[in-house]
This record gives sequence, structure tokens and C-alpha cells, in this order.
Amino acid sequence: MARKVPLRKCILTNEMYPKKELLRIVVNKENEIFVDPTGKKNGRGSYVVKDLEKVEAAREKKVLERKFGMSGEVLDPIYDEIIRLIYREDIPKR
Repeated sequence: MARKVPLRKCILTNEMYPKKELLRIVVNKENEIFVDPTGKKNGRGSYVVKDLEKVEAAREKKVLERKFGMSGEVLDPIYDEIIRLIYREDIPKR
């Protein structure tokens, strides 16, 4: 019997993706925001698709800023971290 693949909604595209194709972004009780590649850290989790074009488009439209109600300076490192993790994951595939 095939196992059910867990799906999550990407906050950038509002589309459902298998959990393995997404990166988790966490906001904890201290209102700190960070990328959680393990998917296990405490806090409110949101998911972002591992697609450079969609992440860059979201940065231009300030999607995460609206979603989390924070300024761009706070979230710039988050976008950079997402992009870095996507690149790191792409390297073994080539």
C-alpha cells in the first residue's frame, strides 16, 4: 500500500506541495524568525517552495514582510538563507 505524502501550502504561491519540496520558516514566542531546514524547531511554521524564481519574485513583492508583519531589513537575511539552502540542495543533483 502506498504511503500518503504529507502536503503543505506554500505561503508564496498558495499552492499545495509535498512537504519534502518545501522549506519551513519559523516564528518563535520571542518573535524571532528563522529558516528551519530540519522542520523540527519550536514555533509557528510556514512553508516556502524550493524554487529560486518564486523566492526572488516574493522578495520583490515583499510577500514574507506582509505575511509576518515585519520590515524588509529583518527579513532580508531570511530570503538570503532560503536561497542559500536551495543552492546547497541543487549541488548534489548535478
